[in-house]
Amino acid sequence: MLDTPHPTPAAPCLDQQKLATALSGLHFIGGRYVPAVSGKTFPVVNPATGIQVATAAEGDAADVDAAVRDAARAQKEWAKVPARKRGALVHQCAALLKEHQEELARLIALETGKALRTESRVEAGVVADVFEFFGGLGSELKGESVPFAPNVLSVTVREPLGVVGAIIPWNVPMLLMALKVAPALVAGNTVVVKSAEEAPLAVLRICELMNRVLPPGCFNMVSGMGPECGAPLVEHPLVRKVTFTGSVETGKIVAKAASQKLVPVTLELGGKSPMIVFQDCDFAKTVSGALTSMRFTRQGQSCTAASRIYVERPIFDAFVAEMKKAVDAMVMGDPLDEKTDIGTIISQGQFEKVQAYIAEGKATAGATAHECSAMPSDPALKKGLFLRPVIFTGLDGNSRLVKEEIFGPVTVIQAFDDPEAVLAEANDSEYGLAASLWTNNLKVGLDLAHRLEAGLVQINQNLVVQANLSYGGVKSSGLGKEASLEAMLEHFTHKKTIMVNMA
Repeated sequence: MLDTPHPTPAAPCLDQQKLATALSGLHFIGGRYVPAVSGKTFPVVNPATGIQVATAAEGDAADVDAAVRDAARAQKEWAKVPARKRGALVHQCAALLKEHQEELARLIALETGKALRTESRVEAGVVADVFEFFGGLGSELKGESVPFAPNVLSVTVREPLGVVGAIIPWNVPMLLMALKVAPALVAGNTVVVKSAEEAPLAVLRICELMNRVLPPGCFNMVSGMGPECGAPLVEHPLVRKVTFTGSVETGKIVAKAASQKLVPVTLELGGKSPMIVFQDCDFAKTVSGALTSMRFTRQGQSCTAASRIYVERPIFDAFVAEMKKAVDAMVMGDPLDEKTDIGTIISQGQFEKVQAYIAEGKATAGATAHECSAMPSDPALKKGLFLRPVIFTGLDGNSRLVKEEIFGPVTVIQAFDDPEAVLAEANDSEYGLAASLWTNNLKVGLDLAHRLEAGLVQINQNLVVQANLSYGGVKSSGLGKEASLEAMLEHFTHKKTIMVNMA
């Protein structure tokens, strides 16, 4: 594999196309940019225009092997670095990412179609915060003294697992990468990340930036397709931990492959998150919260999106009307335009999938599709993957639109009369990632919060993932937790018991 000089600028670059071109066709392995062993690349397309803006290295088993072996060599020395110093280095990475925050925001908007003002800048800021948070936790990698016997000193210590293989999706790739990489590094592991095919650029730039601080080989990035690049990463004998965010179907494949090596797996596999609205809620705050909860600014491409909204009957009609009015006021357009609220769907395949769900809902007897906002008028965007948000009413609980994760700007609003009945409906799902309740009666809210089958339940808010708040689902939404101290300890270290007989 030939070394490639760093083609990217050292200083923050606000010309997102220039940066995308510089990043084209490269992995980052062993502290340097390298092309794929095969020399193959695949296109990176701006979903707002349909124009190719870059290429990505099309990695396969040979690239994965090179990255993992470099990571394995680096891990032996990285584990010897005192934990607090590892944390300090990760904290330095956070400071560097803050300097490049606007650059990363513009780059992610270019490759994913997420609106710069409402989505991409937010993600870039949260990424730096995640690394800053975990950077301060190095001193928490501590063990215990176990009272075994008077003449025996018995203690436990936390040790890293080794090389971590991380596979990330395209919807919030920088944040989900950070939630995996930051705790793994602080805990003494090294990491190989396989980026999403649709969004390889911003995470590649982050990897290069962090390698200015970290020893070579600690953090590596490869790009490629799932079967050819992701599967070899999961199956590689030197990978001792796998962390994956994506679909349930792929998650099962990942878990099965990892089980053949008996290595631990963390899986975050999506959701069908309910939002329950009581008539005693703060109405204006709740309507605003519904816009946030549904992640309309991200075109609903979120596993925590409130795609099932249950509204108490006395305020049902008013709630639907106000929500439609609010979404109508949102501007859909060029993701890099400061006036834009809503960007695009990520890819043609996802666009067609969401359109099929919408068509099915419109064809359902008794259902009403409330189409919101307006398509952009700019001729330069005529080939963009823009899709008007849709609020459905009149669908019953057996509809596929109620049962299945659409991952698009589609939500279903249904009326309810009885809290126990709506709780049963909310729990009648294979998923259990997140949920929200909106009521001024905290007794009712807390009672239902304890009985909702979800890993994260919020009352009178629905924030996105935050550092220091345990995040992860139950049922088909996955295994394990992210974003917290417990996630670092339980998922990126193992506990060793050491006993000394002093008799």
